[in-house]
Amino acid sequence: MKWTRVMTVARIDLRRLFKSKDYWVPMGFLASVFFIIIPFGLLTVVTSTTSNDLVNKIGELLQTLPGPVQDNVVGSSPQARGAYMLAVYLLAPVAIVVPLTISSAVGAHAIVGEREQGTGEFLAHSPLTIREIFMGKMLASVVPGFIATLAGFFVYSLLVNFMVGPLVGGWFFPTAGWWILIIWVVPPFIAMALSVILWVSSKVRSTAAAQQAATLVSLPVIISAYAVSSGLLINPVLAAVAIGIVAWVLAIAGLAIGSRSLNRESLLGFGGDG
Repeated sequence: MKWTRVMTVARIDLRRLFKSKDYWVPMGFLASVFFIIIPFGLLTVVTSTTSNDLVNKIGELLQTLPGPVQDNVVGSSPQARGAYMLAVYLLAPVAIVVPLTISSAVGAHAIVGEREQGTGEFLAHSPLTIREIFMGKMLASVVPGFIATLAGFFVYSLLVNFMVGPLVGGWFFPTAGWWILIIWVVPPFIAMALSVILWVSSKVRSTAAAQQAATLVSLPVIISAYAVSSGLLINPVLAAVAIGIVAWVLAIAGLAIGSRSLNRESLLGFGGDG
């Protein structure tokens, strides 16, 4: 497999994608909602509340958490500790859900879209190997979601530090667990789901069918994202490292299986299930 050819396939797809406002506008809106609007609203409620009832409820909630979790939460007041827990732990699944949603939309269209646009025959008869085509499509699907995540993560970090930092003694975010989550855990989670989505895209007859199947594939990964969040509550660094190792193993296995399942007939439209 030649990576220059892989990059060529990815570059052509990304150039086509970047020119489509129908994709970028919804993607930007989705990232803004989950990385900015929702966190801002929730953190504003927690940090600016003057309601004794709400403060007491936050305190009671924190007291019900296991001892190791309470030790990880920073802050001298219920508002500060509640805001810290919300910013660091409860919104962590967003870092996986957002890029997965964005990349799934691209991956669902990757193979079946070539057939619908009439360019599948060109790829099928090109000197590119099937593995090079598959990896190029994979890369083109991963990049948009990961770029959106990095941009959203940067803005989210500023938001959290400005709103919660003064309550807990200064800038504190990203924490070690979040750095590992973004760099080590998110990429294999996306690749793991996309390996299945690209396989589905090569089998179905229409983009609509591929998108429906991609939604079903994404659901277990989203559920896993909340499991990741639970693990981060107990031991952020250890949980992120361990989950990342498992995700990388599954992602590599998925890539190997997915690249072997694709064939030139799939690009021509003869490999679908009908």
